[in-house]
Amino acid sequence: MNIKEILHNSIVKAVQELFDTNIENTDFQATRKEFEGDITFVVFSLLRYVKGNPVQIGTQIGDYLVKNITLVSKFNVVKGFLNISLDNSYHLENFYTAFADENFGFKQAETKDATMVEYSSPNTNKPLHLGHVRNNLLGYSVAEIIKAAGKKVYKTQIINDRGIHICKSMLAWERFGNDETPESTGLKGDKLVGNYYVKFDQEYKKEIAELEAKGSNKEEAKKQAPILIEAQKMLQKWETGDKDVVALWKKMNQWVYDGFAITYQEMGVDFDALYYESQTYLLGKEFITEGLKSGVFYKKEDDSVWCDLTKDGLDEKIVLRSDGTAVYMTQDIGTAIQRIKDYPDVNSMVYTVGNEQNYHFKVLFLILKKLGFEWAKNLYHLSYGMVDLPEGKMKSREGTVVDADDLMLEMTNTAREISQELGKLEGYSNEEKESLYNIIGKGALKYYILKVDPKKRILFDPKESIDFNGNTGPFIQYTYARIQSILRKANFDYSKNVTIAELLNKEKSVLKQLAEFPDAIQLAAKNYSPAIIANYTYDLVKEYNSFYQSVPILGCDDLETKIFRTQLSKKVADTIKLAFDLLGIEVPRRM
Repeated sequence: MNIKEILHNSIVKAVQELFDTNIENTDFQATRKEFEGDITFVVFSLLRYVKGNPVQIGTQIGDYLVKNITLVSKFNVVKGFLNISLDNSYHLENFYTAFADENFGFKQAETKDATMVEYSSPNTNKPLHLGHVRNNLLGYSVAEIIKAAGKKVYKTQIINDRGIHICKSMLAWERFGNDETPESTGLKGDKLVGNYYVKFDQEYKKEIAELEAKGSNKEEAKKQAPILIEAQKMLQKWETGDKDVVALWKKMNQWVYDGFAITYQEMGVDFDALYYESQTYLLGKEFITEGLKSGVFYKKEDDSVWCDLTKDGLDEKIVLRSDGTAVYMTQDIGTAIQRIKDYPDVNSMVYTVGNEQNYHFKVLFLILKKLGFEWAKNLYHLSYGMVDLPEGKMKSREGTVVDADDLMLEMTNTAREISQELGKLEGYSNEEKESLYNIIGKGALKYYILKVDPKKRILFDPKESIDFNGNTGPFIQYTYARIQSILRKANFDYSKNVTIAELLNKEKSVLKQLAEFPDAIQLAAKNYSPAIIANYTYDLVKEYNSFYQSVPILGCDDLETKIFRTQLSKKVADTIKLAFDLLGIEVPRRM
C-alpha cells in the first residue's frame, strides 16, 4: 500500500470519528516547495461534508494523523491545505523498497487491450523535414510512455504512397529526369524524388503564368495547366493498373523507402507494422459501398459520394470523387478498419498528425462511429503545433524545407563546436568524441522539441537547444555524466542498505522528486504528452544539483551518510536514464 492509500484510509477514518461523517474521496497533491511538508491534503474538498473553519478542520485531522500513524511526524495547516511531514523511516523504506526496482515507475501491462500509435506517415514524394521530426519524436515517445504506463502498444505508420502528389514527382522525373537514379547522382532516394516534386511545382507555375498571359483568370489557369491535367491522368492510369505507370511508381517509391530507412535509424525511431495507402484505400471503398446501402453516405448527381454531418455540427464530407477515385478520407476509413482486423487486441488508436488536420479527424472518427464500429469511441488525434524557424514557414513544393537529415547533422556539428570551445574532452579518442557529439546533438534536438506541450507551436533554435545550462537536453545529460563520474570514483561498497539518523531537507527534496516519477509516467500517458516527462526530469536534475552543491558526497566523513548519498545519486542517474529512454534520448557516461 502506498502512502496516498495509507493517508486516504486514515483520513476517511478520522473524518468519521471526529465529525461523524462518511466520505469516499480524498484530494492530495505534492506540497508546494515554499511550505514544509511532503504531501498535502486539500481540506477544502471536505467542506461540503463538514461545516466549519478549514484551518481548524485541518488541524484536528493533522493531530489525529500524528497520534495514529507512525509514518506521520508532524504537520502544518496553511488556509485550507494540510501539509503532512513524513518520518525519515518512510523515506528510507521507500528508497530501499519501491525505488529499488531497476524499472522503477514502469508498470507491467495488466490488460489484454492494446493501443496502436500512428506516427511519421510521410508522403513518398519528398524527404522527411523538420515537421516530420516533431511528428516522429512525439509519436515514438508517446508509444513508449503508454507502454511504460502499463498498456501493450503497437507502433505503426500509414505510408501515403499514392495520389496526385506522388504522380507529380513521377511525371516530373519522366519528363526531366534523364533516367537519373540515386546511384548515378549519389543522392538519397527520398531527396532525389523530392527534387522532382519541386521541379513539378516550378513547371506548373510557369504554365499557370502562360495561361494567365493568354487571358485566363488565376483559378481557371490552375485547373487547365497541361502538366496538372497530365498528372491527373497518370493517377487514373495508376488506379486502373496501367503497367508502365505502376512500374515507375514502384521504382520511385522504393528509392524513397530506402532513404527513409536511413533517416529513421539516425532518428532512433522504429515501427511494428507498416500500412500503405495503395493497399488500404480499396478497403475504404468497400465500406463506402456498405455505407451507401445503410444510409450513412449518399450520392450526388455527379456520382460523387458524401456523408452529411450537418446534424452533428460539421459539414458535408466527400468520401469518393465523381470519377470513382478515392480521397484521403477513403483511405483513412479503410486503414482504421484494416488495423483492427490485423490486431484484434487493439481497442484504441492514437493518430499523431499536425493540428491543420483537426477537422479531418473529427470527421473520420464520427464516420467510423456511424458505420457502427464500437472501437471508434477510443480514437484519439494527437494534434500538435507546427515547427517554425527564425526564417519563417517551410513549404515542401517550393523547396524551402529544413531537411531532417541535414538538421540532425547540423545538431551534431553544433555539439562538436560547443564541446571543442568548452575543451572538456581531453583523453577521448576521435571515435569517442564523434559518438559523444552525436549523442549530445540529437539529445538537444529531441529534448527541445519534446519539452514543449504538443499542442503548442515551436520556434526551433538549434543554438539555444544545445546550451549546457537551463532546461535543455545537454544540461540533463551532463548531470547524468557527472553522477557516473561520482560512481567511478567511489572506492567503497555502496550496495548495502544503511540507516540515517536524520535526512537533510536537500536529501528529502530529491527523494520526493524521485517518488513522483511513477505519477509523471501515468499523467504523461493520460495526456499523451512527453513534455510532462521532459519537465519532470529537468525538475529532478535541478533538485539533485542543488543537493550536490550543498552537501559533500564522496567527501562526507560519516561512512553511512556517504553510502546513502552515493546511492541517492545513482538512483537519480538511473531515473534520468529511464525518463530519457521514454523520450528516445541517449545518455553519455562521460562528458
